[in-house]
Amino acid sequence: MSWTSRRVVTGHDDNGKSVFLSDGPPPVVRTAPDGAVFHELWNTRGTPALIDPDEPEPTQISLTVPPDPNGTKIRINEFPPGAVSPMHRTQTVDYGIVLQGEVVLVLDDTETVLRPGDVVVQRGTDHRWENRSGAVARMAFVLVDGEFSDRLTKRLPEGVMESLLTDPNHP
Repeated sequence: MSWTSRRVVTGHDDNGKSVFLSDGPPPVVRTAPDGAVFHELWNTRGTPALIDPDEPEPTQISLTVPPDPNGTKIRINEFPPGAVSPMHRTQTVDYGIVLQGEVVLVLDDTETVLRPGDVVVQRGTDHRWENRSGAVARMAFVLVDGEFSDRLTKRLPEGVMESLLTDPNHP
C-alpha cells in the first residue's frame, strides 16, 4: 500500500510545557495473512491511562487484537481488494470508522455494507471483514478492553471463550 498515516504525539518537556514528542508515520506497520495492513498508532495498558513524561513507545509489542486488560488500542487497517479476514470474536468494544472505500461486515447469518463516514460499534460479536470492491478500503479502529457478562456467556455457543482471537497472524 502506498498510503501511510501521520501520527502526532504530544507530551511535556522538563519544565512541564506542552510539546510535540513525535510527528510522522507510525513506528509499527504489519501485514496480516489476508493482506490487511495494520498501522499501529497507540495503545494504553490500563485505566485510568497512565500519562508519564518518559514512557516507552507503546506500539512496539506483538500484533494482538485485544488491548491489554483495562487498556485501549487505536489503529488504522487497510483492506486490499479481495481481503477477507477470518471469522473472529474478541472480548472488546470496538469503534470502527470507515475512512475510505467499502467494507462488508459479516456476522453469523447477516451482513451489511459500510461506506465512508459509517461507524460500527462492535460488541464482542463473531464477525469478519471483507473488501469485495476493486479499491482499497481503510478503517480506523479504537478497541477497548471488555468483559462478557455472565448472562451473555451463557448465551454463547460452547467453546467460544477458548477460541477468542488474539493474534490476526495466527487465527
